Amino acid sequence: MEMRRKDLAVTEPEQIDAIINRSDCIRLAFADGTHPYIVPLSFGFVHQDGVRKFYFHSAAAGRKVDLCRSLGYAGFELDVNRRVKPNEKACDFAMTYQCVIGEGTIEELTTPAEKTAGLAAIMEQFTGRGDWEFPESVLAKTCVFCLTVTEISGREHG
Repeated sequence: MEMRRKDLAVTEPEQIDAIINRSDCIRLAFADGTHPYIVPLSFGFVHQDGVRKFYFHSAAAGRKVDLCRSLGYAGFELDVNRRVKPNEKACDFAMTYQCVIGEGTIEELTTPAEKTAGLAAIMEQFTGRGDWEFPESVLAKTCVFCLTVTEISGREHG
């Protein structure tokens, strides 16, 4: 993924992960025929052995689920620290931010163990705890997906 403004690039893996870990929303972008579809989601994040994975969940039906299953691929974006930097001149206003963008393959998790691991990652992202229990009745009706990152880049504008 080529970035035009290399002076804004965040290249250290630890810095990219820090931006992700401070985020509370991931936006997935799908190419739905001739129409784009973007959806904000809560998520869980795991970076292990050089592989980054995002977990998200859903009810068993809907456009997001259909696109995950049919395309198996999506773009994503996360951002933090958004602030307007005002100026005396309109054209000199600026926005500060840190963001991560990328894309990856999506697979639906089907076994209770896989779903539990994905839901635990989501809960850990927001609570700091990953030791939650999920009743089998909930696992049976919840779709859990894993996006494995294939491309990623970070950007910081201060």
